Amino acid sequence: MVVNNLIHESSPYLLQHAHNPVNWYGWNDDALKKAKDENKPIFLSIGYSSCHWCHVMAHESFENEDVAEFMNENFINIKVDREERPDIDDIYQKVCQMATGQGGWPLSLFLTPDQKPFYVGTYFPVLDSYGRPGFGSICRQLSQAWKEKPKDIEASAEKFTNALHKTEKVQTTKLERTILDEAAMNLFQLGDASYGGFGSAPKFPNAANVSFLFRYAKLSGLGKFNEFALKTLKKMANGGIFDQIGGGFSRYSTDAKWLVPHFEKMLYDNALIPVNYAEAYQITKDPFYLDVLKKTLDFVLREMTSPERGFYSAYDADSEGIEGKYYVWKKSEIKEILESDTDLFCLYYDVTDGGNWEGNNILCNNLNISTVAFNFGISESEVSKILKSCSEKLLKVRSARIPPGLDDKVLVSWNSLMITAFAKGYRVTGDVRYLNAAKDCISFIEQNLFVNDKLLRTYKNGIAKINGYLEDYSYFINALLDVFEIEPDQKYLTLSIKLGHHLVNHFWDSENNSFFMTSDDHEKLIIRPKSNYDLSLPSGNSVSAFVMLRLYHLSQEQTFLEITTKIMESQAQIAAENPFGFGYLLNTVSMYIQKPQEITVINTENSEIIQSLLLEYLPNSIMITIKNSSQLKNLSEYPFFAGKSFEDKTRVFVCKDFTCSLPLYTFDEIKSNL
Repeated sequence: MVVNNLIHESSPYLLQHAHNPVNWYGWNDDALKKAKDENKPIFLSIGYSSCHWCHVMAHESFENEDVAEFMNENFINIKVDREERPDIDDIYQKVCQMATGQGGWPLSLFLTPDQKPFYVGTYFPVLDSYGRPGFGSICRQLSQAWKEKPKDIEASAEKFTNALHKTEKVQTTKLERTILDEAAMNLFQLGDASYGGFGSAPKFPNAANVSFLFRYAKLSGLGKFNEFALKTLKKMANGGIFDQIGGGFSRYSTDAKWLVPHFEKMLYDNALIPVNYAEAYQITKDPFYLDVLKKTLDFVLREMTSPERGFYSAYDADSEGIEGKYYVWKKSEIKEILESDTDLFCLYYDVTDGGNWEGNNILCNNLNISTVAFNFGISESEVSKILKSCSEKLLKVRSARIPPGLDDKVLVSWNSLMITAFAKGYRVTGDVRYLNAAKDCISFIEQNLFVNDKLLRTYKNGIAKINGYLEDYSYFINALLDVFEIEPDQKYLTLSIKLGHHLVNHFWDSENNSFFMTSDDHEKLIIRPKSNYDLSLPSGNSVSAFVMLRLYHLSQEQTFLEITTKIMESQAQIAAENPFGFGYLLNTVSMYIQKPQEITVINTENSEIIQSLLLEYLPNSIMITIKNSSQLKNLSEYPFFAGKSFEDKTRVFVCKDFTCSLPLYTFDEIKSNL
């Protein structure tokens, strides 16, 4: 069997290509030096393990003996997992967007030996088709140009590189309520009034934007923003993008109605989206949202949690080489499994003989339980019981199918998002499994990915590697603080502050008032990348601004306040004008402008007060629940806790804008101060 250099890598994506006839290298000094020594251009292919079109291009081109032979003779071929190396991906995605107006994966680039791009695209068919040039002919043309027209190649590379080095002038904006007003109206206009979400197809969840609409509705008192956000969450949860029987969300919907997903399941979606449903439940107290939250978190516990208590990265869209095969059903198959309950189940989940996608059925729901109960002449509770039983039967059968490929690497940033989701889930459910999962994952990261006071990025098979990026640090600090609010162990706050200082000392760009993606001791690339946009993932800068604001209120260290203010002021105007890409930052601006409510609960004896507080929608609060006197004593050195004493009776303090309430003993007293 053919083996190339990727056989020594740990990334599941790179290992998928370890048996290609292409002589692939990972991104490392040896490969880059080889390109220079042999004066060969680099072909750089960037993707990830659950990427459908990455698989297609691999099958068409990289498994093709003739194409591979030409690539091996004329290029140094390098594969990069964009999830392991977001810095490399960020740089060259920007090039692709400049050149073609769009980006995506697979990302295909041709570079000079000194890493400068001169030709770029995404998926290329092996032969000319789809209106795209064939990959084989591109390779031949560029190889010839490299040998015969080196000045043209050099000019193209310099043009791209110069464009990358141009930075936008920082525009400082005063942080005022009008920023939130403008952003909310601009974002609302992008919404799909019929099906929720933003834009048409493909449609992504955009969790940060939903959270911002919730916050703006509370600030403005305008119900339409809540209504739209809640409609979005309802439509998503009823559509095929949500796994109706197994829980969890797919990465995006290929249509505007949320019906047909791109079936890959990413850990980050199943961390970010549950927070929306937790907030929706706090706002409405509707158990529908709580049910979706629990199904999603339970899916992660069941199928994406490693024995070491870290969380895996993704499930592929394909199984047995067919997209969605694992998840879809024939009605005849359902009838055989469910027997007498078939008609009820199929009515509720829109299952038909002809199917709703390529002759198969994606389970979705356009009916409410009361309608089904009326049709079958039974109670709603009986309908719910039958649906639950049927779902369990189908899930058991589905679990025996050949599953999609699992990307089992563990990323600090995505795991940190999941810690936050479990912490939020615990707050609204009281399910201790969720809190334990969050705490266990923190311990896992501390033990395996925190080395010499620095975070590493990725872990697999007992090996941690690659310096942590801005998102690894900022997401992890946020996760630590989320767990600290519930379980105020001093170690969580101490580590958060320590990592906050590390960010300021090693990632901060004082000239442009934002953080670099990489630390000052990271591998040098053609530029030091920086990302400010909140898209599928919140940007490291947005989350850094948020955690710095939280750290300031807990520690009163002025540096943290100065940093968060500078980030927000440098991006607020563009966020107001283009809110779609700044949802998380706008949440931080909202908290800053309204000033955080500092809520300290001392003694958890009165569980009713605690539960009522946890179920309140308080997006701009920092709420710490002190369980015993030793916790309070250990934290007394921090200004947030100074001057407070432990008593036998549950007391709550509410502070805002440097003014604190007297001790509050009833929920009515507390609520009047919120």
